[in-house]
Amino acid sequence: MTLHHTLHTSDDLQIVTPKAPAERICSTAREAVEALEELYELSTSFLREKFQLSLSENKTLARYRAFYPELRMTINSHTRVDSRLAFGYVAGPGDYCATMTRPALFSDYLEDQINLLMRNHQVPVCVAMSDTPIPLHFAFLEGTHLEGSIEERLERPMRDIFDVPDLASTDDKIVNSKFDVAAAEEIPLAPFTAQRIDYSLHRLAHYTATSPQHFQNFVLFTNYQFYVDEFVDFARKAVNDPDSGYVEFVEPGNRIHTLGKEADTPPLARLPQMPTYHLKRKDRSGITMTNIGVGPSNAKTITDHIAVLRPHTWLMLGHCAGLRNSQRLGDYVLAHAYVREDHVLDDDLPVWVPVPALAEVQVALEKAVASVTGFTGYDLKQVMRTGTVATIDNRNWELRDQTGPVQRLSQSRAIGLDMESATIAANGFRFRVPYGTLLCVSDKPLHGELKLPGMATDFYNTQVRQHLAIGIRALETLREMPSEQLHSRKLRSFFETAFQ
Repeated sequence: MTLHHTLHTSDDLQIVTPKAPAERICSTAREAVEALEELYELSTSFLREKFQLSLSENKTLARYRAFYPELRMTINSHTRVDSRLAFGYVAGPGDYCATMTRPALFSDYLEDQINLLMRNHQVPVCVAMSDTPIPLHFAFLEGTHLEGSIEERLERPMRDIFDVPDLASTDDKIVNSKFDVAAAEEIPLAPFTAQRIDYSLHRLAHYTATSPQHFQNFVLFTNYQFYVDEFVDFARKAVNDPDSGYVEFVEPGNRIHTLGKEADTPPLARLPQMPTYHLKRKDRSGITMTNIGVGPSNAKTITDHIAVLRPHTWLMLGHCAGLRNSQRLGDYVLAHAYVREDHVLDDDLPVWVPVPALAEVQVALEKAVASVTGFTGYDLKQVMRTGTVATIDNRNWELRDQTGPVQRLSQSRAIGLDMESATIAANGFRFRVPYGTLLCVSDKPLHGELKLPGMATDFYNTQVRQHLAIGIRALETLREMPSEQLHSRKLRSFFETAFQ
């Protein structure tokens, strides 16, 4: 590998980098993705090689640095595009770019986005090496395990030899609509930078114990293990049905089940913080289910990271407190608005920002409830109520003076209360990921209706299976929609990236 050298001004170590090929003008999306893969492999293999060299040498020879590839395009004139589109075009003339990571993982997504750009603007794209260093941590192959303390085996601190993650520049300015477009020489093409994506990919593997490559484009979140148990049962049957369209089922620990073949590794002895399961289709249009546990912090954490995979929809299926006397245990609550008292997103998305219901998702959920329960039209009101869901960060709110909370809930017209739904919907709004919520009333604390042990068992056995079937039916309906239709213009701000 040919290298070039310069002096490092702070400690006189030479900076050694791989020699990058000249920038490449690409006339097709496939060509662009292949060029990105080539540059990414050049950079990451260089860092892995130099890391092994540093461990084996008795002294530090140089500072090693490699860079993310980037995609660029220049638009010289205003372009009239289909006004129905929510993404796939840029707003006006300018230089646009985006750093890229793991192009092989995002291959289909990148091809789709680049194809739309080329079709709408009739210009080629350029692939080149950026000036953004790749942190060593993000260059290792997935599943790499390093024994012992690395710092003890290196002559100098690792950050003297390699670039390490810089969280000061790994932020959400673009998706939070805080990027200063007017002051920028180059305008972002994508909602996330390469460093931000890499950070989330590593966090996903940690929290879910599954590889990012297994995540599907349609995601279910739940706050109860009962739903996961039902999903596992459904997934095992589906993957063993050759007509289902599902080809693999992946459990935590990357345990892969296929038609007629069980995973050849034992189940994990200890589940991760947010166990995740993937019922896969060949085109990534399968279903991923994550048990986020209880609370808005978990809900924000997992959606912060899954968002970089650009799913087409995520839904919350869980339990809530029913707030109306007319509700019964087991009734469904379809959220069309949210009261956000979770507070975890206050710095990213102020509470005065409305989080709208998305018509495509709402219709799919309502039709799924009707299909599974057998109730239609006016009769559907017997088992489902549409209204405001409030999300709170205090699980034991009932133990405080109820005057304030109950008054606010009444003024907001809330019909259900939980600890995750508004967080997931708000992060969907923030990240431009279509979202929806269908909850099941499991108790009515304002009316003294709490589940007794026997009641709880019967409730979970009968209601969870039906609730999950509704969520799966809704996602399978949404899967049939073109992505251009599903990714609503409601989620776009004044300035938006071309990539969805």
